Amino acid sequence: MFNQEPTGYFGTVTEQAVRAFQRQQEIKIDGIANKLTRQLLNERTSLSPTTGEFNVMNLVADASEQLGVPYLWGGTTAEGFDCSGFIQHVFSKSGIQLPRTVAQMWEIGKGVDEPKIGDLVFFETYTAGPSHAGIYIGNDQFVHSGATSGVSIGSMQAKYWKDRYMGTKRMY
Repeated sequence: MFNQEPTGYFGTVTEQAVRAFQRQQEIKIDGIANKLTRQLLNERTSLSPTTGEFNVMNLVADASEQLGVPYLWGGTTAEGFDCSGFIQHVFSKSGIQLPRTVAQMWEIGKGVDEPKIGDLVFFETYTAGPSHAGIYIGNDQFVHSGATSGVSIGSMQAKYWKDRYMGTKRMY
């Protein structure tokens, strides 16, 4: 459940996610979360914001609010995040409690073939198995907290991430 006062902020990350969703649904691509876009989004996530349940657009908006927060190993607050602390923080704002580590998130997630907005994308980086993750926002992009970039947008097509991609899991 979204447990904060709305900020009214609809930034570039949110607009990109809306455009990617509209493209995927083969409807007019304008980046505006109009009535049809919201209806389709709610149908695809099987949860309705009117019931106070998980809403993927709130998740993306909450993630975008953290852009620029520095990386901090073990960090779980807006003072600094590691990748799992960032994901845990963003999902908790939508009422979803996730485990603390990427490996634990990998274990509980439901595997999906194609990432959809709000899914977690997992990577094998510094150790065998899932060791990094981000929130998929559409258009082959994800928001994550990287050791060199802090909270930022990454591309699934970048060679580094493409070579290390493990899979996608749904947490809602």
